[in-house]
Amino acid sequence: MAAGNVNPFNVSDSEEEAEQRRDGVDTERSPSDGAQGHILGPFSPPAYSEPAPLLSSNRTSPNVDGIPASAAAVAGIGGGGAETRVSLDAIAAQLLRDQYILTALELHTELLEAGRELPRLRDYFSNPGNFERQSGTPPASKEQGVGPGGPLNRAGSISTLDSLDFARYSDDGNRESDERVAECEIPSQERKNYKSSPEIQEPIRPLEKRALNFLVNEYLLKNEYKLTSITFSDENDDQDFELWDDVGLNIPKPPDLLQLYRNCGNSLSLHRETVDVAVNVDPNDLPGDYFTQEPVLQTEAVQQQEVVQELEYQISILNSEKQSLAEQIKKLQSDIQALQRKVSSEPTSTVKLIQSKEDTPCGNPPLDNGQYLDIRGVTEMDSSSDANTTETSTTTTAATDCTESTTTATQPYSKLKSQSPQGKTSVQFDKPNRKLSPAFHQALLSFCRMSADSRLGSEVSRIADSEQSVMLMLGRCLPHIVPNVLLAKREELIPLILCTACLHPEPKERDQLLHILFNLIKRPDDEQRQMILTGCVAFAQHVGPTRVEAELLPQCWEQINHKYPERRLLVAEACGALAPYLPKEIRSSLVLSMLQQMLAEDKADMVREAVVKSLGIIMGYIDDPDKYSQGFELMLLSLGDPSERVVSATHQVFIPAFAAWCTELGNLQSQLIPSLLTRIEKLLKQGEYGLDEHKLHMYLSALQSLIPSLFAVLLQNAPFTSRAKLQGDVPPIEVTRFPRPASPLQDVAIIVGSREQLAVLLQLHDHQLQHEGTTGWDSLLWVVNQFLPQLIDIIGRFNVASSTCVHEFCRFFWRFCRTFGKIFTNTKVKPQFQEILRLSEENVDASAGNGILTKATVPIYATGVLTCYNQDEDRKLLVGFLEDVMTTLSLSHAPLDSLKASFVELGANPVYHELLLTVLWYGVVHTSALVRCTAARMFELLVKGVNETLVAQRVVPALITLSSDPEISVRISTIPAFGTIMETVTQKELLERVKMQLASFLEDPQYQDQHSLHMEIIKTFGRVGPNAEPRFRDEFVLPHLHKLALCNNQQTVESKRIDIATQLFEAYSALSCCFISEELMVNHFLPGLRCLRTDMEQLSPEHEVILSSMIKECEIKVENKGIGEAQGSISIAASLVGEDAKTKFLSKMGQLTTSGAMLANVFQRKK
Repeated sequence: MAAGNVNPFNVSDSEEEAEQRRDGVDTERSPSDGAQGHILGPFSPPAYSEPAPLLSSNRTSPNVDGIPASAAAVAGIGGGGAETRVSLDAIAAQLLRDQYILTALELHTELLEAGRELPRLRDYFSNPGNFERQSGTPPASKEQGVGPGGPLNRAGSISTLDSLDFARYSDDGNRESDERVAECEIPSQERKNYKSSPEIQEPIRPLEKRALNFLVNEYLLKNEYKLTSITFSDENDDQDFELWDDVGLNIPKPPDLLQLYRNCGNSLSLHRETVDVAVNVDPNDLPGDYFTQEPVLQTEAVQQQEVVQELEYQISILNSEKQSLAEQIKKLQSDIQALQRKVSSEPTSTVKLIQSKEDTPCGNPPLDNGQYLDIRGVTEMDSSSDANTTETSTTTTAATDCTESTTTATQPYSKLKSQSPQGKTSVQFDKPNRKLSPAFHQALLSFCRMSADSRLGSEVSRIADSEQSVMLMLGRCLPHIVPNVLLAKREELIPLILCTACLHPEPKERDQLLHILFNLIKRPDDEQRQMILTGCVAFAQHVGPTRVEAELLPQCWEQINHKYPERRLLVAEACGALAPYLPKEIRSSLVLSMLQQMLAEDKADMVREAVVKSLGIIMGYIDDPDKYSQGFELMLLSLGDPSERVVSATHQVFIPAFAAWCTELGNLQSQLIPSLLTRIEKLLKQGEYGLDEHKLHMYLSALQSLIPSLFAVLLQNAPFTSRAKLQGDVPPIEVTRFPRPASPLQDVAIIVGSREQLAVLLQLHDHQLQHEGTTGWDSLLWVVNQFLPQLIDIIGRFNVASSTCVHEFCRFFWRFCRTFGKIFTNTKVKPQFQEILRLSEENVDASAGNGILTKATVPIYATGVLTCYNQDEDRKLLVGFLEDVMTTLSLSHAPLDSLKASFVELGANPVYHELLLTVLWYGVVHTSALVRCTAARMFELLVKGVNETLVAQRVVPALITLSSDPEISVRISTIPAFGTIMETVTQKELLERVKMQLASFLEDPQYQDQHSLHMEIIKTFGRVGPNAEPRFRDEFVLPHLHKLALCNNQQTVESKRIDIATQLFEAYSALSCCFISEELMVNHFLPGLRCLRTDMEQLSPEHEVILSSMIKECEIKVENKGIGEAQGSISIAASLVGEDAKTKFLSKMGQLTTSGAMLANVFQRKK
C-alpha cells in the first residue's frame, strides 16, 4: 500500500477487510460505474476534498492504493451496480485511517439511530485519548511551514481557539459533562439544521470565556488602555490575568488578539457547495431535484480534477529543479571542504553517499559540517570529472553565498557548527553502479514522506552528535512537549528538564526550564512534589551554591504567593530541601525571611506546617549567633499557631533543631529555658482574674520538648564525659528507660550520637550520682538549684481548680523524671517536694502547711512524680502520701480540691483504680468522722471511671458501710456517690441495692426532719435524673420529688422552706427536658409543680410566673396527647417567649433557673 494509507491511529484491518477494500477499488474502476468511475479515478481525490496547493501529498501520488476506501464505497453505493458490497466496518476503518473524523462521526450517528452500532466506531469515539493528541499549533510552526498533509481547513475536530473542546483540555475532567454535549447525542437532522443556520450561534463556554478574557485584557494593556483593563479585571475578579495557566486549558498560550485578527482570513475554507448524504435512506425521502443536480456536480468535479492534475504536475517539476540545485550546492560544499583539508595538510576522507542494498530509499543522509547530521533527503551525486574550471569557480561563488545566507537564517546552529571537530571521521555509504539522472533520482526519492519545513520537522531532520547540541535541542523542544503531556504523567519529564537545565549553556533557557519545572503540574500531590524536590536537590548538588541562589531561589520567590496552596507548599518544602546547598549568608537572611513571611501570612495549615519543618532544617545549618532572637520569636509564633498540625511540627522538628543550636551557642540553660519560665511566671501574675491556659500550655509544652536536649547537655558536660569510651561490653539500655519521643529528633540517643554512646554515658551518670556526688557538675547543679525550685514555686501559685494546667504540669514532671532517671528523681526531685509539703502530724494545724496542701503541688507531685516508677515501694509511697493528704485536709477542715484533682488525674488510668480504692478504704475505717466524710465524697469521683465489677465488689459495700455510720453527716455524704451509681451502672441487682438504700433515707422516720439530707437528695435527683435509667426516674425520682414538694408546703421554718424550694425548682427544670408519660404527668409531675408554685407564690412571685407557664404547658400536653407524643421532649422554658410578664422576669433574672445561689439571694431581698 502507498504512503497515503499509513494508519495514524493504529487501527488494524483484518485480511478480510483488506480483500473487501481491493474489491471495492476494482468495482469503482469497472466500466459499469460510468461517470462516477471517471470522477473517482486513480488521480482524483474525493469530491469533497480541496486541493493542497504547492505541496506533495499522499493523495496526489499516482497510485491506485491511495484512493480512500470511503470514496470507493460511496461510489459503489451511488452506482448501484457493484456486485461486491463493501462492509460498513471496512468503510469505518478507512475513514478513521484517513482522518475523516466528522464523516466517521456522521456514519456512527446514523448507525446508532438505525440500531446498527459498529464496535470500531463506538470504541474510537468513546476514547478521549484519540482526541488529546491534537493540540493548538504553536506560533513557531505556523511561521516555519505546514505539515506534510498540506494546509488543512480548520474544522471543529482540530484544537484551535475558536473550536477547542475546553472541558477536555481543562485540568478538572469533571467539568466537561456540564459544559458540552457530545455531538453524537444530537439527532442528525437537528445537527445539520444547526450548522447550516447562520443566525444560530453556540453559546460561549466558560473556558472559552476565560481564554477570551485573558486575550482581551492582554490587548488592553499592550495598547495603553490601563483604566479599561483595571475595570475589566474588577468585573472578572475570579480570574488571574497575569497567568495563562489560570485559564484552565492544557495548551500553550495562543498569539495575541491582533495576531489572531490578522491571521483570521488565512484559515478560512474556500466556499463550495455541499450535499447532504445519508446512509440507508429511502429515495422517496430525498428532495425532488436531488437527482437532477448530480450531472452538474459531476461536471464541476471533472473541472476541479483537471486543475488539480495540472498543479500536481507543476509541483513535481519544481521539486525536481529544487533537488537538482540542492545537489549542486552539496557537491560544491564538499569540494570546498576538500580544498580546506588539503590546505591544512590534514588527511582527507572521501564521503560516499551511496545507499546500501539493505537501506530504505529515504535513508541516505549527507554529512553536515556542524554538530548535526542532516537527513532532509538531499542526495549528493557524483559530478563529472571533466568539469569546466570556470564553471566550477562560478558555482563555488554561488554556493558560498548560499551557505552564508543559510547560516544567517539558522543562527541557533551557527555557534555549534563552528565548534565541530575538523578531523572527525565522515560516514561512508556504498555507491551503486547505476547511471540515473539527478532529476530522476530526486523524483524517485520524493516518494519518501519527509518534511523539514515545520519546526518539528526541522528538529527531527537534524540529529545531534554531541552533548551540548543535545542540550540545545532539548531546550528548544521541551517547552513544546510539556503542555501536551497528560497532567498525571508530567513527573516523568522531571529528569529530562533537570538534566537540560543543569547542562544548558544559555542562562535564559535554563531559567525558562526551571520555570517549567516549578509550574509543571498545576496542583502537585505529595508524590509529585517529592519528585520535584528530589530533582531540585540533585540540581543543587550538581551546579553548586552560586547557581542555586541565582536560578532556583527566584523560582521559589515567584511562587510564594501563588493562589494554589500546593504550589506554595512546594516552595516551603523546597526552602528546607535546598538549605544545605545555599550560601550561608542566604540561608540566614533571604530564606529565613521568606519562611517567616509565609508562616505569618499563609492561610493554609499544610503550608505553614511545611514552613515550620523547613525552619527547623534552617536552624540545623544556621551559624549566625545574631539570629537567636529571631529564632526564639519564630518558635513562639509557631507554638501559637491555631492549627494542631503546625504546633505538632514545631515540637517534632523546630524545637529540637533550635535547642541543638542553642546548645552549641551555650545558652540553652542561660537564655532559652529561663525565658520560657519567665513568661510562665508573668502569666501567673496576670492571671488574678483568669489564667490564660492556652499560653500556659504553649510555654509548658515547649519546655517539655526541651527535656531531652537538657538531659543531653547534662551528659555531655559531666565530669565523666572524657572517660566515656566504647570499650568492652556495653550494658543495653532498658526499653522503658526513656519515654517515647515525639520524633527522632527528641531521642536522646540520636542527640548524643548513638545508642551505644548513650549507654556508656548513662552508666557513668548513675555511678556519679550514687558514689561521687555532683561537685563540679555545673549543668546538673543548675537543674537542681535553679530550674527545679523555680518550677515548684510556680506550681504552688496557681489555682488547683484549673484542671488543664494541672494535667499539663503532671505530664511535664512525669517526662522530666523519666528522662533524668530514677536515681535523680529519688535523690534530687522528691526531697524538694517533701520539704515543701511537710506532711508530719505535728504540722496538721499549721497554716503554712495546710496552705500548700490546697494548691496544685499535691496532684502534680502525686501524679507527675510518684507514678513515674511503678514498683512496690513506689506504690506504697503514693498510697501513704494520699492517705496523709486526705487525713490532713479533713482534720484541718481545708478544701478538698487538691485531693479531688489527684483522684481525677490518677483515676484516668485504670492501673491506679485498685490503689485509689485502697486509699478510700483507709478513709472508710478511719476513726475520725471527718475523714470518713471525705472518703464518701471521693467515691463519687471514682465511680465514673471504675468498671462495674469493682463497683459491685469494692465501692457499693464501702458506701453501704458508710450509710450506716453513727454520724449523720457521713451518711449524707454517701448520697452523691449513690446517685452517680444510678447514673452510670447498668446491673439491675446493683441498681436495686442502691435504690433500697436511697429509699431508706427518704422513708425512714429518723430522717424525716433531716433538712441537710433532703437538700442533698433533691440536688442529686436533679443532677442524675435526666441521665438515669427511665424506670428509676419514673418509679422513684418523680414520686419522691412530689412527696418532698408536698411536705415543703407544711414547712414552718422559712429559711428551710426557701432552701428546699430552690433545689426543687432546679430539679424540676432539669427533669422537664425528659420524656414523661401521661400517667406520671398527671399523678406526680403536675401535682409536684403545683405544690412548688404554692411555695413560690409566697416567696418569689417572679418564679410563680415561670411555674405557672410550666404547669400550663404540661396541661396542654396532657390534653393533646397525640401532638405531645409526636413532639417528644419539649423544653418548658421556651414557653416564656412572647409573654410580657415572662420577658420582664427573664430580663431581671437572666440564667437564674440554673443557679440556686442567685435564687437564694433573690429570696433574701424579698424578705
